[in-house]
Parts: sequence; structure tokens; C-alpha cells
Amino acid sequence: TFTAWCNSHLRKAGTQIENIEEDFRDGLKLMLLLEVISGERLAKPERGKMRVHKISNVNKALDFIASKGVKLVSIGAEEIVDGNVKMTLGMIWTIILRFAIQDISVEETSAKEGLLLWCQRKTAPYKNVNIQNFHISWKDGLGFCALIHRHRPELIDYGKLRKDDPLTNLNTAFDVAEKYLDIPKMLDAEDIVGTARPDEKAIMTYVSSFYHAFSGAQKAETAANRICKVLAVNQENEQLMEDYEKLASDLLEWIRRTIPWLENRAPENTMQAMQQKLEDFRDYRRLHKPPKVQEKCQLEINFNTLQTKLRLSNRPAFMPSEGKMVLDINNAWGGLEQAEKGYEEWLLNEIRRLERLDHLAEKFRQKASIHESWTDGKEAMLQQKDYETATLSEIKALLKKHEAFESDLAAHQDRVEQIAAIAQELNELDYYDSPSVNARCQKICDQWDNLGALTQKRREALERTEKLLETIDQLYLEYAKRAAPFNNWMEGAMEDLQDTFIVHTIEEIQGLTTAHEQFKATLPDADKERQAILGIHNEVSKIVQTYHVNMAGTNPYTTITPHEINGKWEHVRQLVPRRDQALMEEHARQQQNERLRKQFGAQANVIGPWIQTKMEEIGRISIEMHGTLEDQLNHLRQYEKSIVNYKPKIDQLEGDHQQIQEALIFDNKHTNYTMEHIRVGWEQLLTTIARTINEVENQILTRDAKGISQEQMNEFRASFNHFDRDHSGTLGPEEFKACLISLGYDIGNDAQGEAEFARIMSIVDPNRLGVVTFQAFLDFMSRETADTDTADQVMASFKILAGDKNYITVDELRRELPPDQAEYCIARMAPYHGRDAVPGALDYMSFSTALYGESDL
Repeated sequence: TFTAWCNSHLRKAGTQIENIEEDFRDGLKLMLLLEVISGERLAKPERGKMRVHKISNVNKALDFIASKGVKLVSIGAEEIVDGNVKMTLGMIWTIILRFAIQDISVEETSAKEGLLLWCQRKTAPYKNVNIQNFHISWKDGLGFCALIHRHRPELIDYGKLRKDDPLTNLNTAFDVAEKYLDIPKMLDAEDIVGTARPDEKAIMTYVSSFYHAFSGAQKAETAANRICKVLAVNQENEQLMEDYEKLASDLLEWIRRTIPWLENRAPENTMQAMQQKLEDFRDYRRLHKPPKVQEKCQLEINFNTLQTKLRLSNRPAFMPSEGKMVLDINNAWGGLEQAEKGYEEWLLNEIRRLERLDHLAEKFRQKASIHESWTDGKEAMLQQKDYETATLSEIKALLKKHEAFESDLAAHQDRVEQIAAIAQELNELDYYDSPSVNARCQKICDQWDNLGALTQKRREALERTEKLLETIDQLYLEYAKRAAPFNNWMEGAMEDLQDTFIVHTIEEIQGLTTAHEQFKATLPDADKERQAILGIHNEVSKIVQTYHVNMAGTNPYTTITPHEINGKWEHVRQLVPRRDQALMEEHARQQQNERLRKQFGAQANVIGPWIQTKMEEIGRISIEMHGTLEDQLNHLRQYEKSIVNYKPKIDQLEGDHQQIQEALIFDNKHTNYTMEHIRVGWEQLLTTIARTINEVENQILTRDAKGISQEQMNEFRASFNHFDRDHSGTLGPEEFKACLISLGYDIGNDAQGEAEFARIMSIVDPNRLGVVTFQAFLDFMSRETADTDTADQVMASFKILAGDKNYITVDELRRELPPDQAEYCIARMAPYHGRDAVPGALDYMSFSTALYGESDL
């Protein structure tokens, strides 16, 4: 084997050897061999045939070997000159290791391990081949055949080989290698098959010849690996961009659909319908909006992570589609929250309005019913012609009765005005059933005007006959005059005692209670008036009985009887304790409402400051320099866990808030915090902790990718914090410029310096927000030190795969790259139009520059 290996190199110099220990004894061919395999000139050899000349030549060869970093143990020139076979073969093996194997490097392993790894990778796809060493793994010959077929598939029909025919396999490989690859037969097939463990050095020597024969293909593989790595980065980034675009579109579409719903101010006609709208809004706040808050936060985190990965891989910054920037999302979200805030306020105002309308409508119906009951039959009465056939006393009685009616009519004027005023208020408050209210009110007013006209007409008729009538019963008249207002007072009292009421505070119910107590204080005087009116009626009865007056047994001046007065008085007395009970129950309800206010206020006054404190603590953690970034990250995650654990308190407060709304409580003097304040603060807290954790994770990603030390990170953070005077976590343009100058960055005050600073700002603030975050500042300070791939490197790799051509073909891409990445390139590469173009040629140069944003492709 060693002889064949030496001859494969010596024949380039026009010579050969027959016997290693004999032909290398004078040192001449040994020196020649070293010159051929190293490409360098050795010292001039001695041409004499004396022993001293031979030793001198061998020493020159050994010195040259030692100069290449090879340690020669126990090998001396005398042993070589004397033909010591063991020493000579040891020296040749040392030369083979140094010049044929040592320089082999595959995936950062070298020499024997690198050569073995190369063999394993090349033969991995072949069945019945399992290379684990340089002896028995090669006995069946399939390993040699697989190496040849992998690089020159046209030389061997691998599918026809059999594992149980090692001699044929070995001889096939040796013959093909010698004939087509210029690799001499260094091994004997019969020796390998007949040996339990073939010689490891011989196998390694022979296999290294294959490695060097296919070195060009190895370069192509290295180039393909680089391209695959670059394409994998681009594919991952493109997927992240697509994910961002879809998430942004979905979120904007949800906002677009939701805002019109929140801006719809079309009122409902009933309390039930409006309360359903309020319940729908609560479901939106509890169930529908929180996932969207998380999506918005995740969108910002994905955007920041993507920009960090693009910067770390030397790619241009990602610019979302028009209208889908993070700023656009935030603006749309702001519009959503503005609509949301106004919507809840409108719902509560509408519920108050409907409550007021229901109360007024019921009050209108009660007063209208009472008035209509009173007016029933009054028009027919006023239109009677009874005075035409009545006696004088009867005429006088009719006249007095009419006077009493006029008094009663005047007493009802206030009720008619109240009915009209309530109808007007219902119209102003846009009551849904206003047409029917207006129609009924108009009917009452028209009837009232007609009653007035009829009353005037009847008075005139009675007055015309008054001269003929002189006798009238004054007692009946007095009774009628006093009974009518007292009866009207009782009807008003009954109406007031049955009147519904709406209060929202303890003070209001206490006011109603005080008024009721004042009313009860007037009842003794009212009872005296009742007794006096009944006394008049009794006096009339006494006179009728005494003087046998023909009065037909009834009071001609009024229809109000003592029995009716007593009945209404008893009804008033029964309504008083019912009113007491209603006021007492309402007072208890208002006490419960006050308890709810205090309960909500106590919790809100704790939760509100807690949220603010956590926001401040997170801000301090994100800018502090205590410990490593991992320490900060762990600290922040602990904060995040404590915040998530606080969620039940928020839910409990939401429950209390719902009870307050269901109780129609609209104000709370015990706290300045509303549920809306707490919700917004809580959502901001969740978003801030998630965003801050993402920022620290991106800093770790940047630090590890750029190789930044903890001392450098502390220096960057200290400089940034020094100029972040408002502790906002960002630097304005002038603050950023001062920070760069303090770190030794040369930015002049001339036009050139301004242009350079504008270029830097376009890198650290691609979205033109006017501020620089710490992450962007860190990326900029470390971007020059990163060992990133470049467009030129990728272009050079493609050039290797293309066989040094200016274009590459579809077949070459599919042969050299994995299927998915080959198709990725084919779909995106433009046709090549150079003079040396062939059909189907692709332009890998423009494709390479496009990967790094250096062209419009």
C-alpha cells in the first residue's frame, strides 16, 4: 500500500520505486517525494554514493518533515540508510499522516476523525453500508463502491452489487478508481477478504486518496451548506412576516367590525332591551376583548423579535404592508377604546332615561285615569235642560249646584296642567309611545275646553232664570262648597300616597320620609274638617226632617255623599302604613347600595395603587444593572407570575362592579377609581410586563449572537440610562447623539456629520417614531462585531455550485441543495440574460443581493 501511494506521487516526477526500504536508503527519492507532495524545494541533495552522503540526504528529508510540525519519535537517518523496514515504514506513515490526512477537516474535526466523518456522511444514503472504522467496515467493498457512486454515479451500477460478494465489490472499486480516478491499486482484494481485521493504516491511506480526488465536490458541499443556512434564515423570516401580516390583518378586521357596534347609539324602547345591551357589553369586556389584548401584545412582541432576528442576520428591517405598522395597530386600538368608553356611558344614561320615562308614563296614566273618571258624564250633565221645568227652589238648587261644580272644576285645573306638563316632558325625553300619550292628552285638553264652554253656557242659562228663583238651601250649598275641596284633597292625598318614587341615595329617601311624616301631621286637622262637613250634612238632614222640605232626599249641589267622604277617608288611613312600609324598604335598599359602594371603593383604592406600583417597579427592573440579563429576566418572570396571581382580585372587583350596575348605582364618593380605570391599568400592566420580558429576551439574543460581555452590556446600559433623563426607556434624537459621542462615536456638526447621524437614525428607528429604544441602541453598538454572512459570501458559494459559471441551472440547484430549498431558489431566481446564457439559466447574483435587501428583486 505504502509503495503504491509513494509511486502515485513519484510518477509525477518521472520515477518509481520497487522496494521502499531499498529505494529510499540514499535519501534522493525520499527528498523528491517530499518535494512533489509539498510543492516546496528542499535543500540541495548530496550526489555521492558514500554512507555519509546518504545520511546527509535522509537528514535533510527528516528536517523538512520536522519543520512541518511533525514529531519523529525514534526515527533516525542511520536506520533508514541501513534499510530498517520498520523505521522506513513508520517514516512513510508519518509522511502520509502529515501530507495526506492531517489537512482533512470536516465540521471542525480533523485528521482521522474528520476523514471518518466524511466517509459516514457520503455513504449514509446507501443500504448495507455502515462505516464505523477503518478496518472491518470496508471488508465487503460496498463502502468503496458507495464513495465512487456518490461522486461519479455513471462509473458504477450500485444497484447490482451484492453484500455477499465482497471480492467482486472490492475489485470493481479498485479497478474503477485506478482507471477513471487516477488512484493506484494500493490494496489487494484477497488480502482484505481473507484477513479478520484489515490493516487500518492501509485503509486510511487508500481512502484519503478518494477524499483528495473528490476535493472539488467537497468545496461544492461546503458552498451548498452555506447557501442552505442563508436560505433557512430567509424562509424563517418570511414565515414570521406572513404570520405578522395575518395577525395584524385579523386584529384590524376585528377592530373594524367592533367599532361600529360600539359607536351605534340607536336607543331601545324598553329597559329590558337596554339592559341586554349592557350585558352584551359586559360579555365583550370579560370574554371577547381580553384575548384581543393578548393578540395585540403578542403582535408587538413578534414584530420586535422579527426585527432583532433580521438585524442579527444582516437583513433589512421588515416593513409591514401599508396600514399594518405597529403604530397603525395602536392608533386603531386607541379608536376602539375611545368608542368603548363612550358606549358604556351612553348605555347607563339611556337606562336612566328609560327609568325616568317609565316612571313619568305611569304617573301620566294614573292622573289621566283619575281625571277621566271625574269628567265622565260631566258634559251630559252640563247639557241638561232640567231648569226649564224646575220650581224656583229647584232652580236655585241647580244654580248652587252649578256653582259647586265650577268650584270643583277649578280645583281640577291643576291636575289638567300636571297631565299636560308630564306629556310635554315625555315628548322632550323622546318617549317611544309619545303619539298615544299626546293623543290622550289632547283629548283631555279638548274635553276640558268643552267643559269650560258648557259650564259658561249653563251658568248663563241659570242666571237668566235666577230672577225667577229665590229660595235655596244654604246648608246644602255650604256642604257642597266644603265637601268638594276636601274630596279633592283626599283624592290628591291618595294619589300622592300611591305615587311611585325613584331615589339613588339615602339622603333622597330620607327627604321623602320627612315629607311623609309632615303629611301625617296634617291628618288630625283634616279629620276635624271631615267632622265639620259631616256635621253640615247632619244639620241639613235635621232641617229637612224638621220642616219637611221637599229635597228628594239628595243634595242638589253636589254628588259627594257622606258615605263617599268616609270611604275615601278610610282609604287614606289604609294607604298611610303602606307608604310607611314602602319608604322603609327603599331605605334598606339604599343602605345596601351604600354598602356596595364602600365595598367597591375599598378594593379599588387598594388595586389602583397596586397596579401603579407594579408599573413603576417593572420600569425600574428594565433599566437597572444589578446582575446579569438572565437575573433581570428571572426577576421579571417572577413579577409576571405575581401579577397573574393577582387576577382573582380583579375578577372579584368586576363582580362587585356588576352588582353596582345591576343596582343602578351611578356614583361613588368613596373612591376616585372607576372600573374603567382599573381595566385600562390592568391591561397596560399585562402588556408592559410581557413587552419588558420580550425586550430582555431580545437583549439576551443580541448579546449571545454578538458575543457581548456582561461588562460591555453594563457599559451600554449605564450610558443609555445616563441620557434617559425622563426615565421613559427611550432616547430622543439629541439624547441618542450625545450618548453615541460619549461612547467615542465621531459625529461632526457639519453637513457630513448630520447626514451620517440621519443614516444611523434610519437604522435604529426604521418606523420613524422619533425615539430610540435600548434594544435598537444595543443592536447598533454591536452590529459591526458580528460574524454574519454577506451577499458576497452567498454569491461566491453559488459560484462554486455553478462550476465557476455566472449562472446556475435548475438541475444544478436540485442536485446540490435539499428539495425545499432548491425549489425556494428556483421560484425566486430571475432568468440570466448574459452573453454566456443557456436555456433555463438562472441569475444567482441578483438573487444573492436581494436576500440582503441590496436590490429591488
